[in-house]
Amino acid sequence: MSLSTQPDVHDENQRRAARMATAAMLPPALLLLVILPAAAARAGGRTLVFILAGQSNMSGRGGATNGTWDGVVPPECAPSPRILRLSPALRWEEAREPLHAGVDLGNVLGVGPGMPFAHAVLAAPGAVSPAASLGLVPCAQGGTPLANWSRGTELYERMVTRARAAMAAGGELAAVLWYQGETDAMRREDAELYQGRMEALVRDVRSDLGRPDLLVIQVLIATAQYQGKFLDSVREAQKAVKLPNVKYVDAMGLPIASDNTHLTTQAQVQLGNMLAKSYLATL
Repeated sequence: MSLSTQPDVHDENQRRAARMATAAMLPPALLLLVILPAAAARAGGRTLVFILAGQSNMSGRGGATNGTWDGVVPPECAPSPRILRLSPALRWEEAREPLHAGVDLGNVLGVGPGMPFAHAVLAAPGAVSPAASLGLVPCAQGGTPLANWSRGTELYERMVTRARAAMAAGGELAAVLWYQGETDAMRREDAELYQGRMEALVRDVRSDLGRPDLLVIQVLIATAQYQGKFLDSVREAQKAVKLPNVKYVDAMGLPIASDNTHLTTQAQVQLGNMLAKSYLATL
């Protein structure tokens, strides 16, 4: 892994052009909502932006599988002035658990992988400038099949709008972290179509955000919603995605809560570290 924090001039020009094009797609009032608070947030350096998308294990159910969240926040998930989240109102604010509050609607939320991921990236020697911050863009929604994330759907358009808002504020889009598929493991048809749908999603997101090389890190699912029968089929489809710069980490073997579907709080901390290791390996 390179320890240099100086961006390549050509790459920086491409990122600047992408930010300008993104800003042009946002209504002026919306642009002001993001830029003004972001200017203060970035006063000490650049903001690396990560999109968090998928379903409930990405938004986080750690400590929240018995009807209420237990409120336990491990040190790896503690708030930090260098870790921001894009709020539902498209404003940068200091991130804290539950990270998807106001985004993953209608569900009891707990700890997810986003905060431990951010802490691990910031702690990696030489990976990020001491003046930089990480901007997390929560987009996940529990119980959603991959078909609900195709271009033109409400979830897809919300994700792209939120990503564009973060980029228009000067954020540098670094990666999409994707954890989804438990719902698709319930039906044979969805499992069989998973690879093609995922490849289409990656192509569309890269095109709409002007980042043809955008890094996407998938999480291979470890459980199936309602004990669906096609867990292995979805996992194989995830592994089979044939696009450059798409990586994966494997959630299999991480501790599962008593509902047999969701990762525990400690499992989410482990997953966040796994995602960080995968991202850091690309630097």
